[in-house]
Amino acid sequence: MTLSDLVAHYGYLAVAVGCVLEGETVLLMAGYAAHRGMLDLPWVMAVALVSSFAGDQCWFWLGRRNGATLIDRFASIRRLVPRVQAMIRAHQDALVLGVRFMVGVRVAGPVLMGWSGVPTYRFLALNFLGAGIWAGAVGGAGYAFGEVLERMLPAFKEVEEGALVVLVAGGLVVHALRMWRNHRG
Repeated sequence: MTLSDLVAHYGYLAVAVGCVLEGETVLLMAGYAAHRGMLDLPWVMAVALVSSFAGDQCWFWLGRRNGATLIDRFASIRRLVPRVQAMIRAHQDALVLGVRFMVGVRVAGPVLMGWSGVPTYRFLALNFLGAGIWAGAVGGAGYAFGEVLERMLPAFKEVEEGALVVLVAGGLVVHALRMWRNHRG
């Protein structure tokens, strides 16, 4: 089975799982795969919107129910609580809309918002809007990246699978480093 076959068969599942967590890299690659014809861009964006929205709703409810316990368990989050609570009070709407664009707080942000008492329906509405903006922007950026590469490198088609492997490996390395840094903190 070639890499193209794997993307065609499991690409939407990868988008769904990746977008529940830190999904930028997965969504960028899916946008690129859509440009190459392996996936359908509207479906990539729809899967990203739904899974990102659902994931953040779950993290929000986890924070609402178990926020204090989770915060006590993770020193890296506990250190940030006073500053984050002040930011949430001052810029609640902007943070709910933009949390998925903030590297490193994609999961912790909704947990802290749930724990901080952000109204449920406000979070629900703004989370859906933010997920739509994010899915369109990041998926579209991956698609545009493919277009730029195709125009800049006419011979790119000959090495695209190797380049995709390098992109996937690079994304996994970046994700692993983020996880290691967050775990260490």
